[in-house]
Amino acid sequence: MNSERTRLAALYGGLLVMAGVLLLAIVYLLVSENVYAGIVTAVAPAVPAARLDAGVAAPTLPTSDWAQTAVTEPGQYALVQKVGTVAGDAALSQLLTVSGVALAVYSALSVALAWWMAGRVLRPVGVITARARRLSGSNLHERIALKAPPGELKELADTFDGMLDRIQQLVAARQRFAANAAHELRTPLAVQRAAAEIGLADDPPPEKVAWIRDKLIDTAADSERLIEGLLLLAVSDEGLRRRERVALDETVTTVTEALAAEAEERDITVEVTARPVTVEGDAVLLDHLVHNLVANALRHNHPGGTVTVRVGPDGLEVANTGPEVDPASVPLLFEPFRRARARRHAPGEGAGLGLSIVASVARAHGGDVGARANPGGGLTARVTLPTRAAEAGETLPTRAPAAGAHDVPARLPVARAQ
Repeated sequence: MNSERTRLAALYGGLLVMAGVLLLAIVYLLVSENVYAGIVTAVAPAVPAARLDAGVAAPTLPTSDWAQTAVTEPGQYALVQKVGTVAGDAALSQLLTVSGVALAVYSALSVALAWWMAGRVLRPVGVITARARRLSGSNLHERIALKAPPGELKELADTFDGMLDRIQQLVAARQRFAANAAHELRTPLAVQRAAAEIGLADDPPPEKVAWIRDKLIDTAADSERLIEGLLLLAVSDEGLRRRERVALDETVTTVTEALAAEAEERDITVEVTARPVTVEGDAVLLDHLVHNLVANALRHNHPGGTVTVRVGPDGLEVANTGPEVDPASVPLLFEPFRRARARRHAPGEGAGLGLSIVASVARAHGGDVGARANPGGGLTARVTLPTRAAEAGETLPTRAPAAGAHDVPARLPVARAQ
């Protein structure tokens, strides 16, 4: 800070001193041009020609218009010329002395003023620096809130405050994620422990042992799906390690056909409108994105409801009927473990990772995801992905997973709608 202030003070002070020197030089030149003429004009009427000696020699200096107009006698001219020269030299010497003293005082004041102004200009930067040094996880709520006229430094302070807002939201989301993940992972462990300690106590009958075994298996399966969902979320957050051309319309058709049995079981009608569209990305992750959207639309629905799936160059849209959704809670549904309704621990309810995986996969592909509550109930989710148009005569080698088969690399577990 001090070095920047010194540089600014030197720059401002130097410019002010240069401006002062230039101003004094111009004044000196203008005064020196006219001082002699002004003195002669003022002195000549006061010098009587009769008092001059007749033997005074004619002037040796060249005559000028101002001298000829003010003086009529040669002797008078010589005296006036001499007086004008002496008085002019004295006036210019005095002007130089006064100007030098004034320039020295002006220079000192300019440097002091430049130092003060540099401090005023850099004060917001000092405030931002001090606030950044104090920031920690416990005081992310603090803001600069700089009170200043609009300008670059005001914009810098506001930008810094905006960055702190985003960081605070991100930290809060990560804290919620850690707390929710710990709760979700602890719940099945508690169920398993209770089943083993209470259910198997006092030599239970075979049918109770069979029930407890099934309960432990179901709980272990839920834990496995939760862990797989978390791993999938972590993999998609890392970004894409490979890219290939994927026919998104074929992926949508394949996924909806794979979920046809579940839709029939739930008495839900699925309407699909698929226009040819090709995107570049990971076919497995895109399959999970489509599957989670459609599966969530089926499972958060009511008997006799509908699910509408549309895909085309403008993106993928999945809309469903179902219970009413609070519009204020819609943006939060894309956070991990967030649900539109409180968890009831019902079979097949999931852990609330489905839409968060959708959002993560969309970000990994450079896309965007959003949703809105439908009037009368249900939700409309929309995913926009960068598309790639086929060139003339080009055959695109696309790939979409076949129904029931998912080519999953070793690093990526199979995880469905949570």
